[in-house]
Amino acid sequence: MALKSREKMLLFFVFVAVDMWAFDQFYYTPQSHKISGLKEEIKTAELKWNEFLLLTKGFESVEAEVSRLEKELQGPKGRVLSRDGFEAFLRHLARESSRLQMKMISLIPQEENASSQEEKKDPSPSPYKKVHIQLVLHSGFNSLGAYLKAIEELPFFVTLNHLQVERDEKIFPLLKVTLGLTVHLLST
Repeated sequence: MALKSREKMLLFFVFVAVDMWAFDQFYYTPQSHKISGLKEEIKTAELKWNEFLLLTKGFESVEAEVSRLEKELQGPKGRVLSRDGFEAFLRHLARESSRLQMKMISLIPQEENASSQEEKKDPSPSPYKKVHIQLVLHSGFNSLGAYLKAIEELPFFVTLNHLQVERDEKIFPLLKVTLGLTVHLLST
């Protein structure tokens, strides 16, 4: 049986169509499924990578915060006076007042009572003691500003609790200044 050219051509197209169907069913479709599976794995890996990057950034920020807090915790130790430093501080107050032509009337340091700390029942006693200083001066207004600025620039913690400025006719043109300062000392 001889095939006509039309039948040959039809048979050729059927053969090509079967080949294409077989190629699609046995090679292209399985490879497409593998590729889409690999794409999903890539997306999952990218999500995990981004999550990991966020965690490392979080760890870095936490690490930086911890180091900052450690420095802050160590900071007060360097800015607290010892007993010798406290004596030098009192001499500094006297020197500054004489330099600024202020008359120091009284300087009364008073250590905070240990009984008040016991009343608080603090389980861990503080390594610091507070010393309150009551200072009375006769000063001009500009000298007082320079004196307070000098106290502010000291390299340790000094708290100004109260400041009272009065005009007294007996000492005019000077002012009567009452300062209340608090200094923290390392207790030994």
